[in-house]
Amino acid sequence: MTARTLVSLWSFVTSVSFVTFVSLSASALQAQMTSAPASAGFKREPVTPSSTLPSALREIGFDQNLDRQIPLDVPFRDEGGRSVYVGDYFGKRPVVLVFAYYDCPMLCTQVINGLASALNVLSLTPGKDFEIVTVSFNPADTPASATAKKAHYIERYTRKGATESWHFLSGDQGSIDRLTKAAGFRYAWDAETKQFAHPSGIIVLTPDGRLARYLFGIEYGPRDLRYAIVEASEGRVGNVADALLLYCYHYDPMTGRYGLVILRALRLAGIITVLALGTFIVVMVRRERRTARGSTGSPRANAHPELVEGPELVEGRAHR
Repeated sequence: MTARTLVSLWSFVTSVSFVTFVSLSASALQAQMTSAPASAGFKREPVTPSSTLPSALREIGFDQNLDRQIPLDVPFRDEGGRSVYVGDYFGKRPVVLVFAYYDCPMLCTQVINGLASALNVLSLTPGKDFEIVTVSFNPADTPASATAKKAHYIERYTRKGATESWHFLSGDQGSIDRLTKAAGFRYAWDAETKQFAHPSGIIVLTPDGRLARYLFGIEYGPRDLRYAIVEASEGRVGNVADALLLYCYHYDPMTGRYGLVILRALRLAGIITVLALGTFIVVMVRRERRTARGSTGSPRANAHPELVEGPELVEGRAHR
């Protein structure tokens, strides 16, 4: 290699290393900012004695029954009053499950609002890539109240296929108990406020009905929701970019979010850097070889031209 090539190679390596370092630093900072523990609606501060909490709040929470199967034979009624089973919404694609009662004055509305906002940002298609099932845990809810609640959120979530793929169910106490217990959703009736106390969050399940991911709080990052759906789909949803990103991002059950795994990110960045460097070297070597072959194949600048005698010289020799 020439000195010029080596200088170019060194400049390239330095540039790649700098870009890699900056990218990883920015990603790590973003991961730290977005992976902070979310308020799940039921966690208390470590300094708060449990005795100071209302009795209803001491009973609520999420039990993360990851990879456990929910019962698919639980009967409910959909917003149209039809008798359905939970399993009717499984089998082909992941399901985003939301527990909310339809006359909740505040928290349930915020949960569904946060879900609708995240869904509007996703490029995934409802009905094709995932289903959404909202289940009321209030046995007093009816198909009429479910219809009213669905109409409100279909106005917010206007993606094609949303009407057919977002389902609002109601049922009796026995059905509610079976499903909430299996999903690890613990709630309680607060007689003082005459409201249900419950945690805030959504659950993503696999196509066969296993609990895959819990996302806590009332706001859900589109990135976290997409990763949860892609992981739960077991390869049925997503692309190569999702697979590479999921190699670097890991679900944290404590926060209910995805965070950057620095070691994996560095390993992937190293592989990309080596491949880029190798490609650069191959291109430069081939270019030099082509240049060298072109130089040896052309006539030399200092070669003597062939002498051609003119007619006058030939005629002069003939008269001698």
